[in-house]
Amino acid sequence: MPHSILAVDDERDVTELIRFHLSRAGYEVLTASSGREAIETIGCCRPDLVLLDLMLPDIDGFGVCEILRRNAATAAIPIMILSAWVTTDARHMGLELGALDYVTKPFSPSDLVDRINRLFRLCPEITPEIRESHPGRHF
Repeated sequence: MPHSILAVDDERDVTELIRFHLSRAGYEVLTASSGREAIETIGCCRPDLVLLDLMLPDIDGFGVCEILRRNAATAAIPIMILSAWVTTDARHMGLELGALDYVTKPFSPSDLVDRINRLFRLCPEITPEIRESHPGRHF
């Protein structure tokens, strides 16, 4: 079973670019265009990774991070921020809120795939097979 990744961005071109490259790399890709839609999708489909933009139309990416980290069922889902905000303050705040990585736009699709591959290699506890064998446990 492939890893599932939720790409959250209000720019459809960005989510389609992400979907194309991550699907080619063997990932199952879900998309959301707002913070609220992302939270709803995570609630029903629990992805292995959330690729999260910060500038969203309703709940910004920082708010989404906070909501996910406060809920025991979603607290351990890895988050990677993908944002046009290139300030050190935004990067610091995203990492403080629990993101594992921070990628700035514009981004190289191959670099993004490499970073995601590395994340899954370094965090084997989030593999789909392990999740399937422990259905009541949240990683």
